[in-house]
Amino acid sequence: MTGTIQTNKLVLFGAGKIGRSFIGQLFSRGGYEVVFIDVSKPVIYELNRRHSYNVIIKSDKEQILNIKNVRGVCAGDEKKVIREVATAGISAVSVGLSGLKGIFPLLARGLLVRYQIDNNYPLDIIIAENMRNADVYFEQELAKFLPSSYPFSKMVGLIETSIGKMVPIMQKKDLEEDILQIFAEPYNTLILNKKGFKNPIPAIEGLAPRENMKAWVDRKLFIHNLGHSTTAYIGYLYNPEFTYLYEALAVPEIYNFSRGAMLQASEILMTTYPGEFTYKALDEHIDDLLERFRNKALGDTIFRVGCDLLRKLGPEDRLAGAIHSALELNLPYDKILFALVCACHFRAKDENGSMFTEDYAFTRIYEQGIGSVLSQICGFEAKSNGFLFREASGIDKMIREKGILFMNHLI
Repeated sequence: MTGTIQTNKLVLFGAGKIGRSFIGQLFSRGGYEVVFIDVSKPVIYELNRRHSYNVIIKSDKEQILNIKNVRGVCAGDEKKVIREVATAGISAVSVGLSGLKGIFPLLARGLLVRYQIDNNYPLDIIIAENMRNADVYFEQELAKFLPSSYPFSKMVGLIETSIGKMVPIMQKKDLEEDILQIFAEPYNTLILNKKGFKNPIPAIEGLAPRENMKAWVDRKLFIHNLGHSTTAYIGYLYNPEFTYLYEALAVPEIYNFSRGAMLQASEILMTTYPGEFTYKALDEHIDDLLERFRNKALGDTIFRVGCDLLRKLGPEDRLAGAIHSALELNLPYDKILFALVCACHFRAKDENGSMFTEDYAFTRIYEQGIGSVLSQICGFEAKSNGFLFREASGIDKMIREKGILFMNHLI
């Protein structure tokens, strides 16, 4: 296979919410051709028919961004995908954790062809996924499909990111109106690892390179994601009829409790990464996030923010991950633990009246007791974390017995 590397071409795995509203938007407006790789044939067809799509910015004043110079390739068309990767100026991945396994063979084959085309032009891969140690994971997975002789450290840049942009679930009527349109908030800053690049960092407005990327990934996870989820779980328990996040945050007690949990997380960050943040900066960040969470125009739902419990209560994710760190550092975590126990009672449904599919599996584990959730999902050990298990059991018992009355008393 022959070809020429096209400097201003971004090959983006994933034409979903973040792919279209954020990564594709930034690079298209920065002068790049954006080639989306996706499994959705209708989306790919429309991208190739129109070569543009709209991002609807939801705020006090609605704004429409027309994103141009785009096209698509079906993920199943392996030869085309490999050619696109081999000739990309830069690449990015935004497929969600469940979709990652399928892209590594394609990326690896593209890297091998690229090496034949130009063995001095590395491919930088922006990992637009909310996960810790994403660069290590990508290197391990790609290595499975590359020969041991392939000069990985020379030819591949793995760039971790912190994805802070909020994109709500599209309603059925909005998708029927236009399959490509996407709603998003105004926030448009992509924090990414300065040290991960092999090539010069693209001069694109909105890119915010950072030196200590681990700290910024954890800031997103333990303040943004944690605060988001805390609001959803407590909001649902407070009033299961609430649909939107802003409804929950209109209750002063919920607002204050969510802010308190985020402040506990900020203490963890300050201790874990001394010198990287200041209390003032994190306080301002928390207040800014809560204001963004209350964006009525965005219409972000409690269901979207809270669902996917098996993942969101995982040992390295927002709530359990913060508690693990707090235990190691001997810092307070009571508000975060309370939110985690509330999550066990989360049964929000989408517009069709259905729970998130994998959440049914979560409820079966919870039916075995809160201890099963803590050990099987959150990664705590009953023997060494006995006090935490007793605390969680006490909270869970009170919620079961008193429900909303307990909530009003505690928050």
